[in-house]
Amino acid sequence: MSVAARAPGQSKPWRVLTYVFLTAVALLWLVPIGGALYSSFRPYSETQSKGIFSLPDSLSFSNYTAAFRQGGMGGWHGTFANTAFIVAPSLVLILLFSSFMAFAVTRFSWRFNVALLLVFTAGNLLPQQVIFKPLFALFEHTPWPDLLSDTDTGHLLGTKIAVIIIHVAFQIGFCTFVLSNYMKTIPRELNEAAAVDGASVPRQFFQIIMPLCRPALAALATLEFTWLYNDFFWAVVLINRGDERPITSSIANLGGQFFTNDNLIAAASMIIALPTLAVYLALQKQFVSGLTLGASKG
Repeated sequence: MSVAARAPGQSKPWRVLTYVFLTAVALLWLVPIGGALYSSFRPYSETQSKGIFSLPDSLSFSNYTAAFRQGGMGGWHGTFANTAFIVAPSLVLILLFSSFMAFAVTRFSWRFNVALLLVFTAGNLLPQQVIFKPLFALFEHTPWPDLLSDTDTGHLLGTKIAVIIIHVAFQIGFCTFVLSNYMKTIPRELNEAAAVDGASVPRQFFQIIMPLCRPALAALATLEFTWLYNDFFWAVVLINRGDERPITSSIANLGGQFFTNDNLIAAASMIIALPTLAVYLALQKQFVSGLTLGASKG
């Protein structure tokens, strides 16, 4: 019997074990999420007396309405609006600047292009918690009129612009690294042919390279949106007013000093997770293709 004939029979037990293992890991991963979702529809007193996975006496959306109201999520000055103001411009600027940088270091040959790419990549290795204190002092002494807030402190500290600047500065390195590796797979002959036809550098970038980078941009947009949306550290460090903070601070607002309603926290967590889930579902096809592109190339 040949090796090719024996291979399917020999691999079947391992395939079954692999499926069993992956199914067990998936279920283990989903148990906390399922428990939180289940608890979010039940009263706190019921889960405390009967347990989280007991049969319910009643199910309602009261925890969701209470979490939305007490967490300050609605309105123009709510945490959802604050998050949108921070995440949207940060995401656009990160992808735009990183694509500029990736285009410059991959499509042109100049003396310091590799060194500059290494500098951008090395910036990802610097822990953000290490430099928050000097950045705090820097923003505190940087004049900035906050026209979007009711209280103008006169400096950059305490404004949403400070958080946007930090996000853009720290995330450009990672996106530049990913986009530069992606652009290297695009033949340079496309740029040379466009230049012969009279296309300028901006036209080559916007009409040739960027459409070809759509899968990579979609994958990065999904990842960056999730990271920016879930950020809590810089919002707490740089914004000192509770009504100016993003959505991640809503859970902190729901916790009391002596008592915390875990079911209310679970409902707030489900509400907060909805935008990231919607973005992933909307860009799922592009996200997967962007991650797997080039995986089979030697």
